[in-house]
Amino acid sequence: MLAPSVAISLFFVYGFMIWTFILSLTNSRMLPSYDFVGFGQYARLMANERWWVAASNLAVFGGLFVALCLVIGAGLAILLDQRIRQEGFLRTLYLYPMALSFIVTGVVWKWLLNPGLGIQAMVRDWGFESFTFDWLVRPEMAVYTLVIAAVWQASGFVMALFLAGLRGIDDEIIKAAQLDGASLPRIYARVILPCLRPVVFSAVMILSHIAIKSFDLVVALTGGGPGYSSDLPATFMYAHAFTRAQIGLGSASAMLMLGGVLAILVPYLYSELRSKRHE
Repeated sequence: MLAPSVAISLFFVYGFMIWTFILSLTNSRMLPSYDFVGFGQYARLMANERWWVAASNLAVFGGLFVALCLVIGAGLAILLDQRIRQEGFLRTLYLYPMALSFIVTGVVWKWLLNPGLGIQAMVRDWGFESFTFDWLVRPEMAVYTLVIAAVWQASGFVMALFLAGLRGIDDEIIKAAQLDGASLPRIYARVILPCLRPVVFSAVMILSHIAIKSFDLVVALTGGGPGYSSDLPATFMYAHAFTRAQIGLGSASAMLMLGGVLAILVPYLYSELRSKRHE
């Protein structure tokens, strides 16, 4: 019964991954060709300045995105774990941005960060004429606008993961620590958060995967600009490779993105399987 769906998945997922790898070894341009050039496309990619801008932007964007989402998400989860009033409303409020697409998020934050329409214009209308918040039009700061928008959208999701983990911890552990005289911050730092190691690993893996594949947020918010200063590998692959009839080069960049995902996924799976063998 499962054979047809398994076969379709193998063909349309792993089959096309293999085909993309084959194309990355060819001189394909407008249409696929099988004139193999070895790793020549990868050499071209490594010599492309725009690719290195995209890769460095991914390091900045991905690092800040994952770190800030973990800190903010864990903080919100700890806050809601105190059984405060209106917990259901606040949980829904924090989680709601994740229900939006990155296109919607990008468009909204593009309005907010527009120097002539958004936050800067509003604060100046309040009388603070010297206030400046023009990151969206500054090449050296544009990538940080992507971080702001992405963190706003994904922090609630991380909060939900941490909150589910917190609610799964036995209350007796907390009570025992309180009887020993431990303060609440120390309990969370030394007892509860170490118990959430699987949640942290899962959150890091999911967020890293989102960061590496980010495309629609960049297109909607910055368009990769000014110039190509806020390009990420996914937008480089589309704008510089496929739209310019460079299928081989685009396939090479896609395989490097897949390598980035595997570099995160494989160690995670290895650590999980290793821990289960030692149990």
